[in-house]
Amino acid sequence: MNTFHVSLEVADVAEAVESYRKILGIEPAKLHPEYAKFEIADPPVILSLVPGTPGQLSHLGIRYPSTGDVVTELVRVRNQAMDVLEQQNVTCCYATADKFWVRDANGVRWEMYAVKADAETFGDALGVSAETPDAPRASAACSCTSAGS
Repeated sequence: MNTFHVSLEVADVAEAVESYRKILGIEPAKLHPEYAKFEIADPPVILSLVPGTPGQLSHLGIRYPSTGDVVTELVRVRNQAMDVLEQQNVTCCYATADKFWVRDANGVRWEMYAVKADAETFGDALGVSAETPDAPRASAACSCTSAGS
């Protein structure tokens, strides 16, 4: 099953986690000082919290069950003549994944990905700059954070 993904920027991850525990009535699936992830079963949604400008959308996405599904979607999107940033075997947000990024007509970033394994580190992936929407750039942060995307 595909799962919808929303990543929100927050001023303080720990404070936001306490709030979302109350709102959602569940514990985070992943919790680190600079990252938290809630996995909501019904409807299936992944809510990620990352440091940044409070109340801002970091990005949207879809988590696919397998890397084969990501490849299928990548081919489909490329056939629509959309610019993509492809990332294979990348560590980001405490997970190793195959993914690609696209922007919609309004500049909203979409992350299409399949998780291959959990990771011990936040990540070191190439980011998508907010200033240069389609060009990859080196970043100390992974592409799922506002600093890197």
